[in-house]
Amino acid sequence: MMNLPYNVSFKDKVVVVTGAGGVLCSTMAKAFAQAGAKVAALDLNEDAVKKLEAECQAEGFCLKGYKANVLDPELLEEVHSQVTADLGPCDILVNGAGGNNPRATTDNEYQHEAKEGQKTFFDLDASGVDFVFKLNFQGTLIPTQVFAKDMIERKSGSILNISSMNAYIPLTKIPAYSAAKAGISNFTQWLATHFAGTGIRCNAIAPGFLVSNQNRALLFNADGTPTARSNKILNGTPMHRFVDSEELLGGVFFLCDDKAASAITGVVLPIDAGFAAYSGV
Repeated sequence: MMNLPYNVSFKDKVVVVTGAGGVLCSTMAKAFAQAGAKVAALDLNEDAVKKLEAECQAEGFCLKGYKANVLDPELLEEVHSQVTADLGPCDILVNGAGGNNPRATTDNEYQHEAKEGQKTFFDLDASGVDFVFKLNFQGTLIPTQVFAKDMIERKSGSILNISSMNAYIPLTKIPAYSAAKAGISNFTQWLATHFAGTGIRCNAIAPGFLVSNQNRALLFNADGTPTARSNKILNGTPMHRFVDSEELLGGVFFLCDDKAASAITGVVLPIDAGFAAYSGV
C-alpha cells in the first residue's frame, strides 16, 4: 500500500496506462487503482503487468494487465476491445510507453573528446534512431487514436503524456531520445488544442532524474558509488537528489482530476527537484 499524495477519488473511472511494466508507470497504475479507479495496465512485457495485477488484486484493488504493443494499431484495437469488455470505456489515458536505445546513443559527450573505438555522432545507427522516435512519438500517438475515441463519444476525458527534462534542454549522449521527448511536449500542446472543444484535456509531466532499470548502470558504478555523469546531474539539481517515482503522483493526480484541473490543458509540468530552474551558476 502506497502513501498517496492527497485524498482524491477516481472511483468508477477507467484508467489505461501504457508502459505499465516499468518502474514509473507501474507506480502510477497502482496509485490510480488504490484511488478507486479500474485500471488497465498495458505493456509488451506481459509477465510484468500480470505480476502487477496479482499484487493489486491481493490488496483489493481493480487492476488488470494486458499484453500490448503500442506500435501495432490492430493489436491495440483488440486490447481496447478487451479493456472495454472487462472494465468499460476509457476515461483517463496515461501514455507511459517510451524509452531510449543504445543504438541511438553516443559513447562520448563531446566530439572533440572522442577516443578511438568509441561510438560517436557519426556512428549512430539510423534504424536505432528511428526506433526511438517511433517508440516515443508513435507510441503516444497510436494509443491516443485508439482510446481517445471513448472520450470523444462521452465528451469527457483526460490524456496524460510523459515528457522529460530532455525536452527542455537536450542531454549529452542521447540526441534521439531528447528530440523525441521534445516532440512529445509539442504533441501535447497540439492535442490540447485539437481536442479543446470535445471536453478532453491533454497535459504532460516532465520527470526529472529518476533511477530506473534503464539508467541504473549510467548513474551508479558496480560498487554503488555515483558515476561521473551522476555527479554532474546532482550538481545541476538544486535539491541535490534524484526524484522518486512516487513523487510524480501528486502532479499526475492533479492533472488527471477533472475538478482540480478543469481549465488546465496543454501544460507540461516539470517534476524535477529544481533541475529546470537552475542555470548552473
